[in-house]
Amino acid sequence: MPVISIPALSDQTLWLTVAGIGVVVLYLIMRPRKRKDPLSRPPTFPLIRQRDVEEQMSNLIVELAAMARQITGQLDTRAAKLELLIQEADQKIAALDAATNAAAKGVDFKELAALAEPRPPTLPPVENPVETRHGEIYGMADEGRSAPEIAKCLNRPAGEIELILALRRR
Repeated sequence: MPVISIPALSDQTLWLTVAGIGVVVLYLIMRPRKRKDPLSRPPTFPLIRQRDVEEQMSNLIVELAAMARQITGQLDTRAAKLELLIQEADQKIAALDAATNAAAKGVDFKELAALAEPRPPTLPPVENPVETRHGEIYGMADEGRSAPEIAKCLNRPAGEIELILALRRR
């Protein structure tokens, strides 16, 4: 039987072969793999559960809108109170200025007491503001304007306009 002889590999050839095999193995391990998109397949939960989730989300949106209207109303109330306090402070500052000027001129203290007497803050007179504002809002809504547009035109909070329009429908 004939014997096949394999020529001896040199050390350099042996190391190059090992390095080549190592590079191929590293490539196979580290190559990017194509992954399937998890959103490409249809959902696996039943339609009833999906509708339940949608209903919960719509309820949450309604609750958030109601909370936003409530917070807007509270902010408007606090802003009105602050305006009244500012008016009262302005009146007291004016009284103090008058008292200071009068004391410098030597005016009688009885007159100073009358000047320093606090006066209640006054609001500008308005003839039935609720009906006027509501009438404007209803008229603009009848023209086909949305609540945010009406709020912007009248410089009022959108939550207040939505509430007024919602109460009109009842």
